[in-house]
Formats: sequence, structure tokens, C-alpha cells
Amino acid sequence: MKSLPRSFFDRPVLEVGADLLGCRVRHGGVTVRITETEAYAGRVDPASRVLSRPTRHNAPVFGPAGHAFVYFTYGHHWMLCVVTGEPDVPEVVLLRAGEVVAGHDVAAERRAGVSERDWCRGPGRLTAALGVTGGLSGVDLCAPGSPVVVGGPLAREGRHGVRTGPRVGVSGPGGDGTSYPWRFWLDGEPTVSPYRPGRRRPGR
Repeated sequence: MKSLPRSFFDRPVLEVGADLLGCRVRHGGVTVRITETEAYAGRVDPASRVLSRPTRHNAPVFGPAGHAFVYFTYGHHWMLCVVTGEPDVPEVVLLRAGEVVAGHDVAAERRAGVSERDWCRGPGRLTAALGVTGGLSGVDLCAPGSPVVVGGPLAREGRHGVRTGPRVGVSGPGGDGTSYPWRFWLDGEPTVSPYRPGRRRPGR
């Protein structure tokens, strides 16, 4: 599988978020067709305040497009993002869900006891099936021999319609699906994760 060129990622985050649908991501002997993504645009996005300034952990977000950003959330989930746009502009696309299209035996072992439809039905499940962890944060997805490869869709593959809506689990202004319809998914795909609105924390 040939990696997508850096020019694919070096574009506005909303364009990349939609265009990644149907593309494939490969790591650890498993290849997944991407069926759902979410866009986050640091400084102008109320849902991505964590990306508003550089830290040791989010440094890849402020670098060149086409790199991976992997972070830990909810105490036990790794999340895989791709960096888009210009350096110093913190924009990423979160890979939310997908369908395993190669390496089924490896994915089945990693996701033992889970139905195949649900192997990658959510961002933490997707990284579990791929075997992605924080050590891959900062990896150049466009470099020859990269351990994580993001490739284009198969030429013969028909494409479902692209749907948009509010991001999963996002509360406050950033969760407004009218102002921020920044979740993208392939219509009719059973692997797309269910929508859940965000919950405001007490005192906020």
C-alpha cells in the first residue's frame, strides 16, 4: 500500500477529514478502511483548547502535515490523529472508526470476544485493532518505511455518500452540530460509531 503524499494532508482540516473516508490505514499487520473521522482546529475550535498551545505531549500537532499524533484518553484509550495544514497551526483529524480489510486473524486476536463489526467501531477500538500506542506519536506517515501507512482508497471501490454532523462526546459550543458539523462518516456503514452528545462537567 502506497502512502498518501504530504500534499494530501497539507490542506484545510475539514477537507482532509472528509477525504480520508474510504482511505486505508495500516499498522501491525492490520489494515483498516476508514469510515468515520472528526476534525479539530485548535485555535478557532472551542472543542480543542488542549491544542491551543504547544506542550511536550502535543508537539507533533505544531509540526508539518502528514505526521501522526497519538494521545491517551479516558485512562485506557489511545487515539490516533493525523496532522493537517501548515506548521504552527494546530489542526488534526481524529480517525474515529473503520472496517478491517486485511489482517483479520491479527485483529481477531487483539479484539478477542468482540464482534467483527465492532473491532474498530470507535477511536479507542480502532487503535486497539491496529496495535497503535503512544510510541507512534510524531511518526511521519509520508516517509518511506513508516510503521504507520495511510493510503488512498482502492480504485475499484464504490463510495458511499458522506454525511456530516456534531462530534461525538463534545459539549459546549464545539458540540453544536450546526456551527461545527465536523464529524464525517460514510452513509450506511455499520462500523460507524454511535453518536453520543457531550456531558458538561459539574461546575462548568
